[in-house]
Amino acid sequence: MARLPRPDLPGIAQHVVQRGNDRMPCFHDDDDRGAYLTALRQVATRYACAIHAYVLMTNHVHLLTTPSTSGAVSRMMQTLGRLYVAHFNARHRRTGTLWEGRYRSCLVGSRRYVLACHRYIELNPVRAAMVATPTDYAWSSHRANASDDSNPLLRRHPAYLALGPSSAERQQAYLALFDEVLTRETIEEIRAYLQQQRALGTDRFRAIVEHKLGRCASVRPAHRPIAKPKAL
Repeated sequence: MARLPRPDLPGIAQHVVQRGNDRMPCFHDDDDRGAYLTALRQVATRYACAIHAYVLMTNHVHLLTTPSTSGAVSRMMQTLGRLYVAHFNARHRRTGTLWEGRYRSCLVGSRRYVLACHRYIELNPVRAAMVATPTDYAWSSHRANASDDSNPLLRRHPAYLALGPSSAERQQAYLALFDEVLTRETIEEIRAYLQQQRALGTDRFRAIVEHKLGRCASVRPAHRPIAKPKAL
């Protein structure tokens, strides 16, 4: 059975996750992480994909990105994969695949859900007990989003810009979001929509996506068998 194409609409944010093959590490040290971010900045610029949030974990990556054209995220991820795998294999004297098949993605609509994905992504190292706070982790977008730290990779999503009229007010409001618990229900909702590659957002947003793409944008109903979402 042919796989459905990933949901993809220009100007709509996508939450992307790519995992190391067999859940093995895709970063061995900070040099690897730096090389990945350098390549990501290059390809994001080339394919006009705005990067709003990211985290580099040991064996997987999360991105929140908005493409300017249809297919841009796919092209960005394909090129990024080739560039980074070439670096990784040459540096660590290995051959073969690095990534576990195709990346997964879901559309993200409305301010509430975009900011929830920001928090979900940047809290990954905290959930993994790697650090006590997201500010303690160097390889995510959190420091730049929550402070004056410069990060040329990032472009602010309108949901972030709506947090306040000035940079200082936006940063303060953004930090305040992390004082609130990201509920288990929200975490599971994000994981389910990402695993099934649907449209995370309001009912109205999903209806618009379904009209434009001609396919179901909601996760499968509860009465149908569904595997428990993986920890992404």
